[in-house]
Amino acid sequence: MVINSSLLKKLSAEQKFMISVIIVNGGNYLYNLLLGRILGPEEFADAALLITFLLVLSFVAMTFQLSTAKFSVIFEKEIFKSFINITYKYSSITGIIFGVLMIVFSKQLQAIFNTQSSTMFILFGIGVPIYFIMSVNRGVFQGSKKFDSLAITYQGEMISRLTITLILIYTITFQSSVLVASGIAISFLFGLIPFRSRDIEVTKKHKLPKAESKYITKFFILTAFYELTQIIINNSDILMVKHYFETYEAGLYASLALIGRVVYFVAWMFVMLLLPKVVQKQKDGESHAPILFKYVLYITLLSAAIVLGCFLFPEFVINIMFGPEYISVAPLLWKYAIATSLFAISNIFAYYFLSLDQYIPVILSALLGISQVVLIIFFHNTLSEVVIMQIIAMAILLTFQLFFFISYQKLSKKELN
Repeated sequence: MVINSSLLKKLSAEQKFMISVIIVNGGNYLYNLLLGRILGPEEFADAALLITFLLVLSFVAMTFQLSTAKFSVIFEKEIFKSFINITYKYSSITGIIFGVLMIVFSKQLQAIFNTQSSTMFILFGIGVPIYFIMSVNRGVFQGSKKFDSLAITYQGEMISRLTITLILIYTITFQSSVLVASGIAISFLFGLIPFRSRDIEVTKKHKLPKAESKYITKFFILTAFYELTQIIINNSDILMVKHYFETYEAGLYASLALIGRVVYFVAWMFVMLLLPKVVQKQKDGESHAPILFKYVLYITLLSAAIVLGCFLFPEFVINIMFGPEYISVAPLLWKYAIATSLFAISNIFAYYFLSLDQYIPVILSALLGISQVVLIIFFHNTLSEVVIMQIIAMAILLTFQLFFFISYQKLSKKELN
């Protein structure tokens, strides 16, 4: 215990956060794997849809988190306090709107995605406003580089979701999708801990200077636009497979997507660290490209290792993680890993440019995100076709991101000279 304690003291806040994110991602994976094994392919298809909705929600709410993180670095004192209060206000309103829409259209969602119940959408919708408030809270911790507190919010959400969902499944005889939705919604409350409340002034009317307000609006729209493309790229395949294929095949694909996306979830950890660092470097007039190079190298090495493992031992990976019921999807595992690896690397570039208020990479991501949907609409005879369409779209996306980065670097050097 003494060795462990001394080791922890030597670690920086960032290193501790990275370890925490690995633990949280591991817990989230365990959550998905257990659901896959306990429920079986058909029931897991509905549970996987809820998990996909959770990912969609996280991308939408990420607009508020990243905006809060960026301006927590830039703004100080009264301007910062006004900004935080206004952000909490609009995030709450946005969360309520999304939650109400999900509740009102629960029957339609059930019909579109062929689920056993509409109640699961109602329960999920109830929790949506809490998630938006939670994201602003996380943005404050991220921007102020309080990674210990940021880590606790993610750990609380993950541990509570895993524990509560399993308790509900094993103690209550009811539709599994409803129990999973309940566990997800309740976990949002635990994700609020710790909650930074000292800057909140509900009774006071807050207003920002015109220049700052314009800057925030511009960045917020840009970020929202990019997060929309993230939703399209990262989730459209699962939603479309759920629509086009039978429930059993959709459940198989959900397991494939879960394993293949391990690269993306690790890349997300580096995004959390990348944004405040790049913004601070830009604010101080220092070079920020080396930060990008470091994180791209990490993700590339990790991606190569995962793709190789999936190529050499696909049946072993599927069997260990989900069981023999899912083994028929094993040949597609390495291909899906390639698609998510390409996406994860290009995503690091995209968030780098987002930190620098660059518009072109965001527009490119939007167009290529839509192209992925179009390709799947026309080519979805088999699950293999769906995966290949994603590889094509993501390869083109990464190529464009690399070309833009090279052009941006050349332009920056010319301006300095």
